[in-house]
Amino acid sequence: MAAGRHAGPIRGGGRRVVRDPAPGDHLPLGRSVLAVVAHPDDGCFGLGAVLAGFVDAGAAASVLCFTHGESSTLHGVQGDLPSVRAAELADAAQMLGVEPARLVDYPDGALSEVDVNDLAAHVVDLAAEVGAEGLLVFDIDGVTGHLDHATATLAALAAADVCGLAVLGWTVPKAVAAALNDEYRAAFTGHQPGDIDLVVTLDRTRQLAAVACHPSQAIPGSLLWRRLDLLGDIENLRWLRRPHRYPNQSSTPRRT
Repeated sequence: MAAGRHAGPIRGGGRRVVRDPAPGDHLPLGRSVLAVVAHPDDGCFGLGAVLAGFVDAGAAASVLCFTHGESSTLHGVQGDLPSVRAAELADAAQMLGVEPARLVDYPDGALSEVDVNDLAAHVVDLAAEVGAEGLLVFDIDGVTGHLDHATATLAALAAADVCGLAVLGWTVPKAVAAALNDEYRAAFTGHQPGDIDLVVTLDRTRQLAAVACHPSQAIPGSLLWRRLDLLGDIENLRWLRRPHRYPNQSSTPRRT
């Protein structure tokens, strides 16, 4: 089980120093966790260290990804981007110890136009297949400013409300979001320490190996590297649905 501690100062390239004084925590115990994401690299770039932490603690981990990420403006390798990114997801999942990594084919950049019940039905089905006890997602606002990220989380929450699953949302501290927005003109959102439930110290070794499986997106100088630099070995999580059960099978989302 990954252990938490106080996060110390994180320095990078002589730029802004970000401090997170929040107390440390542990990942919650569980036998199976399902990550629900929008793009093939989200489960690695955003959630990879947390997924590896669950696997290291003995949990089974799986990923549901809603799009092939075909609208990305990054194209670090040659080839048909949807096919390239599907292969990258499979390789990264193997590196993280994630099985299965299920990829469906909704339109990248237009996920919010899909009926949320249709998306949620995929979550319900895979959660039942793998026996998930909880879901791992981007925070409710999507963290990065990408509407697809927020939509994937809304679908996960709809499924969780039917199945009675706990939901952990990945976020970043407000100071980290501000630094990224200032340096990259990004649209990250974040939370103050008092609004973050778990501050966990994690080993990023397996995450970084999985990142290397995404050469089309993990290009030098991208925001990803600066975010990891600012966060160090710390990840921040919020309970979007706390552990409890209230199944209501009669309202199970159905695909249209």
